Amino acid sequence: MSDWPLLSLVTFLPLVGAAFILFIRGEPEIVAQNSRSVALWTALVTFLLSILVWANFDPAQPGFQMVEKSPWLLGLGVNYYVGVDGISLWFVLLSTLLTLICIIGSWHSVQERVKEYMIAFLVMTTLMVGVFVALDIVLFYIFFEGILIPMYLIIGIWGGPRRIYAAFKFFLYTLAGSVLFLIAILVMYFETGTTEIPRLMTADFDPSLQRWLWLAMFASFAVKMPMWPFHTWLPDAHVEAPTAGSVVLAGILLKVGGYAFLRFSLPMLPEASEYFAPLVFALSVIAIIYTSLVALAQTDMKKLIAYSSVAHMGIVTIGIFTPNALGIAGSIIMMLSHGLVSAALFMVVGVVYDRIHSREIAAYGGLAERMPVYATVFMLFMLASVGLPGTSGFVGEILVIVGVFSVNGWVALLAASGMILGAAYMLWLYRRVIFGALTKDSLKAIRDMRANEVIAFAPLVVLVLLMGIYPQFFLDPMAASIDQLLARTVPGAEQLAMQ
Repeated sequence: MSDWPLLSLVTFLPLVGAAFILFIRGEPEIVAQNSRSVALWTALVTFLLSILVWANFDPAQPGFQMVEKSPWLLGLGVNYYVGVDGISLWFVLLSTLLTLICIIGSWHSVQERVKEYMIAFLVMTTLMVGVFVALDIVLFYIFFEGILIPMYLIIGIWGGPRRIYAAFKFFLYTLAGSVLFLIAILVMYFETGTTEIPRLMTADFDPSLQRWLWLAMFASFAVKMPMWPFHTWLPDAHVEAPTAGSVVLAGILLKVGGYAFLRFSLPMLPEASEYFAPLVFALSVIAIIYTSLVALAQTDMKKLIAYSSVAHMGIVTIGIFTPNALGIAGSIIMMLSHGLVSAALFMVVGVVYDRIHSREIAAYGGLAERMPVYATVFMLFMLASVGLPGTSGFVGEILVIVGVFSVNGWVALLAASGMILGAAYMLWLYRRVIFGALTKDSLKAIRDMRANEVIAFAPLVVLVLLMGIYPQFFLDPMAASIDQLLARTVPGAEQLAMQ
């Protein structure tokens, strides 16, 4: 099995499935049903292949594994070059899992242009996985920017009333920042003569040049995460996107920026990363406190969760630029946890939106009486979002806070305030939606979760609890890669071990 091109199979199998769906013909109902079936089986097989990637991964090896390399753009010396290490491994699995969950969760909720919808999701899966396995910076950039196209279509075609505005804002914000990233790629290529990420990681750029390259990359990655004050596109995109679009946007696309910081900014530009770390800490602390307070004032459930995502990404960026193993490991766990929890919370909103077509918090109340299973699932992910011990949210937040405390106690204290503010707005949301008397006529006949919804939530429940109870399962595969990253970024820090 190790001789198979596993990474290429995981990356491009969804594209093959999309091609099959493209040629489906017949009556609209038959086309829709067959498109769903092909998308489901494609996503399932892709996820199983990503499990094989995990099974063949050696946690003791810090470098890239399952490497595939072949000539591509010969004139520029650009290769098709892919591989995984302990940092990218879990993001590949997260991408394939959430795609499968989105297709299951959309089985009944999407009834218009089902064929095109499934094609868009499968194409986006190829692009998402490609981002995390690419070992050539040009190949990475193509996947990095390519994600915008299917996401733009998903928001613009299947979104809410203001979908066109939200889609354009999402596309323009993220594309504008990426122009500077492209310039940085060209400068690094002319400086080193290579576009291969492992070689660029060992390049010794001049410290003054590093700062300019770091700022160019920051303009792109900060928008993708998004960091404050580059976050204003996110609430609009989430509110207008269909449920599955919000799941992928929060679960995967927000992680691409954080992953890029770990893959490019830290190892390639270590002096600049150290120089700009105070700036990142300042922006992150503002994001945590400001967007948490904004979340408290929201009346739309999706907007509240969107602003909470910005706050959680603030904790992630603090961890990334904390020069020790605990901070970086915590940021990765935080991204994985947020990918699961935020995806689940948007699905929670989608369950009731499909029934009464309202996201307004005031439209609900007393759902525990009619929807006990829904109330239980909602409670679990709400508590994971606020960092309850025993859930994935707690592990990531505590690792980041402890890691940054050794660097700056004030940053740690202010970051920890996000847990308190998070508990305030999430508990307020839960109380308004689930508790109280069931007085609204529109809710008196509301049905509890369907079988496909329960199936979609089940793996998220298991993983959130597993990560909270046994985090070492997730930490062990990334430990060697984090130590290697620190060896490049902070000389001497490679001796830091995560026990």
